[in-house]
Amino acid sequence: MHNFNSPRWLAKGFLVVALMSCGSYAAAADADAKKESAVTSDQAQPKGAVARVNGTAIDAIELRRAKKVLLRGQTIPAEQQAMLDKQAMDQLVSAELLYQAAAKLEIKDLDKEIDAKIAQDRTRFKDEQEFKKAIKDLEMNEKDLREYVRRGLLISRYVETTFVSKTAVSDAEIRSFYDKNPDKFKTGDAIKASHILIGTDSKTSVADKKAAREKSEKLRKELAGGADFAALAKGNSTCPSSQQGGDLGFFGKGQMVPQFEKAAFALKPGEISDVVETQFGYHIIKLTEKKTASVTELKDVKAKIEEYLKGQKVNEAIQKHLAETRKTAKIELLLK
Repeated sequence: MHNFNSPRWLAKGFLVVALMSCGSYAAAADADAKKESAVTSDQAQPKGAVARVNGTAIDAIELRRAKKVLLRGQTIPAEQQAMLDKQAMDQLVSAELLYQAAAKLEIKDLDKEIDAKIAQDRTRFKDEQEFKKAIKDLEMNEKDLREYVRRGLLISRYVETTFVSKTAVSDAEIRSFYDKNPDKFKTGDAIKASHILIGTDSKTSVADKKAAREKSEKLRKELAGGADFAALAKGNSTCPSSQQGGDLGFFGKGQMVPQFEKAAFALKPGEISDVVETQFGYHIIKLTEKKTASVTELKDVKAKIEEYLKGQKVNEAIQKHLAETRKTAKIELLLK
């Protein structure tokens, strides 16, 4: 079945602030720690305000953070920097517009919610030192972090009360989506297999390859004589799956190299293949289970379809709201 992403009540317009408040500062900070960065050097970074929204300044530091979140550790060519700046700026402006509306909300025990969110985010790090480094890498201190979490919580609550709670998906819409997208609910043939790998590669000498082949053939004879497959895998296989007795779990066609796939799918449950050679070395494959292609029934995916369609509707509503808000807002873009 198609793996629907969880719906983003957090629409494109305020994704940056909300993501940071939800812990994505961790991923962004990890990316920032890498030697290579897609963002230009500090000397080339803008300083001061890069925009004003209804008189409220958006600082250059927020733009840097936003770009780190968008990049998620990826690099982009220099000629795409302007496009990245525009995308990040657009999200920051939209975030500020939503926050200005959300700031009017009164949330009981907001400080407790902030404490709980930060405590939850702390658990994503191995220790306090790593947590503090992640914040520092985003040019933030804990006071800044609290402010970002506060803004994110307010925006999320605003979106929930203004858009999510007022959005519904009918059974007819769910059925229509299911009927119009049959390929999303099909699962192909899949098998569960284990293997023993005696590894070789392009640098392996002819003599060593011969020895690996001979060892594989010897192990195959032991299996034919009744030896335990998992035990032999644990003691001989060079694949990390050896720790699980060679178990590779379920996989479908197209997920393994052709020679391995052809041999594995030709087996019946319980059967063991002859020695199979691939670019990774010599394999002995045991098929443990087979699943035939099927179609997931509507009742089993109804909740996910509803969630997906609701997310789409909410995002559309937010984008429409932002478009209307921008018409009357005073937005000054100062980035050169």
